[in-house]
Amino acid sequence: MPLDFDPLAAIAEHSSGLAMAAARNLGDPVEGCPGWTVGDLVRHLTEVHWFWTTIVEELLQEPPPESRHPVPAPDVELLEAFRAGAARLVAVLAAADPGAPCWTWAPAQRDVAFVIRHQVQEAAVHHWDAARAAEIMVSIGPREAADAVDEFLTFSVSTEADPADPPRPALGGRLVLSCSDREAAWTVQDGGAPGTLVHHPGAEPGAPVLRAKASDLLLWLYRHVELPVPDQGLASRLRDLGFTD
Repeated sequence: MPLDFDPLAAIAEHSSGLAMAAARNLGDPVEGCPGWTVGDLVRHLTEVHWFWTTIVEELLQEPPPESRHPVPAPDVELLEAFRAGAARLVAVLAAADPGAPCWTWAPAQRDVAFVIRHQVQEAAVHHWDAARAAEIMVSIGPREAADAVDEFLTFSVSTEADPADPPRPALGGRLVLSCSDREAAWTVQDGGAPGTLVHHPGAEPGAPVLRAKASDLLLWLYRHVELPVPDQGLASRLRDLGFTD
């Protein structure tokens, strides 16, 4: 789907912001990733950048084997390695054909466009994580956050195309997610198979509404923030049907 923002600029901006936030607190805990330090987060993203750079650059149709994965950089070189990997990812994505087929973890979309779109979400959410650990206030822009919510509801929840295994309890109703800072809303409801979801744009009349800034809705789906919800049971089951910790 066409994006109304520059995804490569967003990846570069959030990667730069994450590196700056992490520079003096690599040993601090990351609230949104229990058990991780900021250094662990930076190592994870350095690996993520190498992984997707390799897949897109070589148009791999399956993940690269473990034997190809690079050895993590020592702590003193960690941020330098992260910055270099982020810059290379952006350069490779910029040179790639978005329609070119490649492996992704989403059965419904296996092309470079998926990688580009999802790396915005990855960079933005983890920038927020690193900034929070450093007690820096960061808000994900409403355009990229709203697109990330839409992508999350398409690919990161149990659907008929990609059902949770083992199956999870059904949503058992409808719930509207509505952006307070953007003209965007989604109605989420049970899919055709047990324990799956479908969503469509817009707020369906009569359904309870969770309304917040797009950034907060995205972070709520990731369990990074809590919001006042109109129906605790529905909200809890929706998050339980997502593929995040």
